[in-house]
Amino acid sequence: MKGSVMHAQLRSQLSGARRYLSAATLLVGSVATFGGFSAHAADEASIAEGREVAADRNRGNCYSCHMAEGAEMTGNGGPPLMQMQLRFPEREVLKAQIADPRVRNPNTVMPPYGAHGILTDRELELVVDYVHSL
Repeated sequence: MKGSVMHAQLRSQLSGARRYLSAATLLVGSVATFGGFSAHAADEASIAEGREVAADRNRGNCYSCHMAEGAEMTGNGGPPLMQMQLRFPEREVLKAQIADPRVRNPNTVMPPYGAHGILTDRELELVVDYVHSL
């Protein structure tokens, strides 16, 4: 009898722990999904301006390698620009990837837009706003 009481108590404790972990996982997932880790909130104007920089063949030229919704004549050498807040919950990680992708992948063919001065600091911020909104 003593063993079955302890077993019931242990099951009760495990059940409570599972509920706690499920709630914590849901909370963390919700914060990540809605960009809660980012202190930067992009407005519609900066997103639109970032899209222009991304589409400009003399600046961002993002669509030569990446597919994005609404973009025309896109390439497929890079990953599609979709669900970016799920892939990069932290905006600063996405910014670092665009600024110098060689840090995470030394063999990348993506140009280091920030490190080589291809984009100005402002243009880089705008492109990050746009890409993070996708």
